[in-house]
Formats: sequence, C-alpha cells, structure tokens
Amino acid sequence: MPNAVILDAATLGDDLSFAPLDALTTLTIHQLTAPAEIPARIADADIVICNKLRLCQTNLSGTHVKLICVTATGYDNIDIHYCRAHGIAVCNVRGYSTDSVAQLTVAMVLELTMKLSARHQFVQSGAYTASGVANQLTPPFHELCGKTWGILGAGNIGNKVATIAEAFGCNVLLSRRSGGVDLPSLLAQSDILTIHTPLTDETRGLLSRDRIAQMKPGAILVNVSRGAVTDEAALAAALERGHLGGLGVDVYSQEPFPEDHPFYPLRHHPNICLTPHMAWAAIEARQRCIDEIGENIRSFLSHQTRNRVEL
Repeated sequence: MPNAVILDAATLGDDLSFAPLDALTTLTIHQLTAPAEIPARIADADIVICNKLRLCQTNLSGTHVKLICVTATGYDNIDIHYCRAHGIAVCNVRGYSTDSVAQLTVAMVLELTMKLSARHQFVQSGAYTASGVANQLTPPFHELCGKTWGILGAGNIGNKVATIAEAFGCNVLLSRRSGGVDLPSLLAQSDILTIHTPLTDETRGLLSRDRIAQMKPGAILVNVSRGAVTDEAALAAALERGHLGGLGVDVYSQEPFPEDHPFYPLRHHPNICLTPHMAWAAIEARQRCIDEIGENIRSFLSHQTRNRVEL
C-alpha cells in the first residue's frame, strides 16, 4: 500500500475515524507540523494529506509525492502551478461542509441582528431578575423579513444560504462569476451581505476599502470564505465609524490573528461576532471530509480523476 502522511491532524479534531484512510494506505499521523518539519515528514510519502500548511517547491522538491489531498474545499495553500508542472496530483473535498458553513453564516446574521449573546448574559448575570421589568427591549432588533440579503459567491454554500434567507422572507440578490447582479449594485442594495467566494487571484482584496464604502450604511457583513478576500483594516474602520451595522467573521488573513490585527482591539465591540475558523467544522462535516479523502485516494489509485484541481 502507498505511504500516506497527515501533517496537521489536530486541525481536524480528535473525535474522527481515520479508518477510510487506514484501509487504503500505510498511514502516519502527525498532530501538528511546523513548516521546517515538512520536508522530513513527507520524504517517504506517496500521499500527503494536509489542511492549512503551505506545500510548494521549497518542501516538495526532491520528494516522490504523487498525490496531495487537501482536507478542505479551498486549496490556495498549495502551489498548483508547481504540482501541475511536476506531475503531482492535487485533490480537494467539495460540498462536505455546505450545511455547516451555511448554518454558521445564518447564526452570525441572527446574532448580529438580535444580540442574543448579550440578552442571554443579561439574564445569566441576574440583571434581568434584579430589573423588576418583564422584558428587555434595548438594543432594538429588526425582523429579517423584507430585508435585502446579498450573497457574494453563489456556489453550493451561497445557494444554501440563499434558500434559508428566502425562508426568512428576505429579498435575495446573488453575485457570481456566471451572472447575477453586478458587485456595485449588490453592495449598494444589501442590508445583509454574506461572502462565500473562494480566494483566487481575482478575489484577493475584492472587498476593498472603496467597495466597503459603497455598502449600504448600517449593513451587516459576514465573511465565511477567506480573510484575504477583504481589506480587514478597512472593515474594522467601517465598523468603528458606524458605516457597518454589524460584522461577522470566521476567517482571517492570518490564523489565529495576532494582537496587532485590526480586529483584535474590536473583539469586545457590541456589533462584532468573531469565531475561530470553525464554520466548516460540524462533526458530521469533518467525518464526511475524511470519508471523501478516502474516496479521492481510491479514485487516484484507480487512475481516475475525482476532485482533481490541478488538471
């Protein structure tokens, strides 16, 4: 059986079964791998399985790696041009996290709209009991019904979010490569804007400072795609000055983001919801991802091209 190595199993959690991979390969599992450790750990590998680590000429040169399996849909951490030129197959996993990411997207919109965590804290702290008032109506919240929900990137996840938004009674606008409304119209009209586009050369910095300024004042923005799709400093500034009514983010240009990141000083802001890149990570989605990696390996060993992204 081919030798396979998982470089960063800790990013997948410790509650999964790797049986689908054990059945097809001689598997070595590393919980975490520092960049400097990659060359030694893949030296004897035919198949490399990773989530976040950068694989490129620096660490692939001189190896006999034949297949890279990314435990994600996005593969911007893999040097596709190098792999294509050197006959290294690359597979991603598509659709495994659609329901999980859509669920967090909507949860963030509801949190930013209704301030549920603050209201829970009001009751939890005893302040509700001490108030002597039967309800708490500040800050006020709005119904989603009738609002315009813009979706930037209408693939599987964007389309799933659109279905949920329509169930709330929202007017849904879609902006995608294959059609839909143009980006200026999307920004100007959306009360809620959720981002679901992959990170590519075309989408890097897509939501720039100028484009953020074009957004409808008071709009809620949620990014569950990649941090670098947006100008993070501009988002922080727009929230601070009140141009954005709410900001939800699960993904960052550096993860975890450091103390000098523009979001760090805003982490207690009442109109922000920051989560640690976990939208994809429902347990069902994570196990589905491993199962799909197994199917990708099975396909490759059978000389098929399932989920190949370098072709």
